[in-house]
Amino acid sequence: MYFRCRNCGGNVVYSPERHGMYCPYCDSEKSGERAESGSNELTVCPNCGGEVPVQIHTSATQCPYCDSYLIFNERVEGKYAPQIMIPFQIGKEACKQSIREKFKKCLFAPTDFLSEARLDSMQGIYVPYWFYDYDTGCDFQGEGTKVRVWRSGNKEFTETSFYAIHRSMDINFQKIPVDASEQMPDDVMELIAPFNYGQLGDFSPEYMSGFYGEKYNMDSDVVENRARQLMNEDALKLLRESYGGYSTVRTIRQDVRVRDSKVAYGLLPIWKYVYRYKEQEYPFYVNGQTGKIVGTAPISTAKVWAYAGTLWASLTAVMALGRTLLGLL
Repeated sequence: MYFRCRNCGGNVVYSPERHGMYCPYCDSEKSGERAESGSNELTVCPNCGGEVPVQIHTSATQCPYCDSYLIFNERVEGKYAPQIMIPFQIGKEACKQSIREKFKKCLFAPTDFLSEARLDSMQGIYVPYWFYDYDTGCDFQGEGTKVRVWRSGNKEFTETSFYAIHRSMDINFQKIPVDASEQMPDDVMELIAPFNYGQLGDFSPEYMSGFYGEKYNMDSDVVENRARQLMNEDALKLLRESYGGYSTVRTIRQDVRVRDSKVAYGLLPIWKYVYRYKEQEYPFYVNGQTGKIVGTAPISTAKVWAYAGTLWASLTAVMALGRTLLGLL
């Protein structure tokens, strides 16, 4: 499917700045209508009939011939239908400006690193995520001590009191996110978090028009161990906070029991910019909702040597001037 403008026939896309659909050709808003392909072939553009390269997990892409953004029904419906999503809140221009601001002081970055041509290649991608809910019962049993020290005359006294600690808490965890993409590095996805999950809403294919997308390629049971690990860490942290104030605490027993769980499939927005320098890729990821940036700027060895040469020339000139002045004394 794709979205066609009723006024001019152009491809209608979702604008994060306008928070709605608009046509970039005639600038009309809310003029999009869903159009379907007349072919059963996934790789045939429904707008121009051109051959579109489609990877195995691609759910949305752009036609290289007519530039229309296409959403593949088979990969956003049925078992691949997302239930929830956060639409892009930051557009490409704002994203480019954020990257320039963050890395503008990187003196040794290659000259074209922040060029318009390079930054314009970035892509907005809807990344698949599983969201886990857990209803848990958490228990802690331990022994705590409180130490009191005082002086009387020339003597110092220490009193240690022992306490039995028992805590029982019911904790409900909602929407613990774990990315379901093999292509996205897990450490980067954790760094780019958190999102404001209060903006999670129902899935709508209109939000995908203008962006790339990927269907989940890891089942929920395969990645759930990561969600349970996050859940356990937070549960134990809440338990520890409930028995603060002791000098020492010895754990006798602690337990986090999952009484009920649910999982939902959804999409989160991420901008990706890949800079290629000397046959090496430097990927940068930007949270499409909050603007948080993850990535390390490349270093141009030519700039480093040029700076070192300039510094050495300046130092040599200063030393020569010093010797001349000393010779005049």
